[in-house]
Amino acid sequence: MAAEQKSGDFVGNGKKIGEVKIAADVVAVIAGLAATEIEGVASMAGNITNELISRFGMRQLSRGVRVIMEGGVVRVEIMLNVKYGYSIPEVCGQVQERVSQQIENMTGLVVPEVNVRVAGVASPY
Repeated sequence: MAAEQKSGDFVGNGKKIGEVKIAADVVAVIAGLAATEIEGVASMAGNITNELISRFGMRQLSRGVRVIMEGGVVRVEIMLNVKYGYSIPEVCGQVQERVSQQIENMTGLVVPEVNVRVAGVASPY
């Protein structure tokens, strides 16, 4: 999954002394970090390319996150692994809330949806 934009970077006007552009990659990193703050999230999951990159030490904070930006609206898709023994619906609900909250607080963008895919369950052994 990767950051995607349909109409370019989000531009905020602020005080009209210049432009503020927020890249989709920045939003993806915020989403990834917010998701991993939730207890019960073992790790972010990604495609095979991302998995190989992470094994060779080039960790990507946006791994397993897809961001679609249209104007000031952001849609996020996250793929993660849940720790064994945790309620998947509860963990996913907390991830949705936290990701939405962090993106809105840090960027001012509107986040109408955060879709979570559970790729696996991390074994305690």
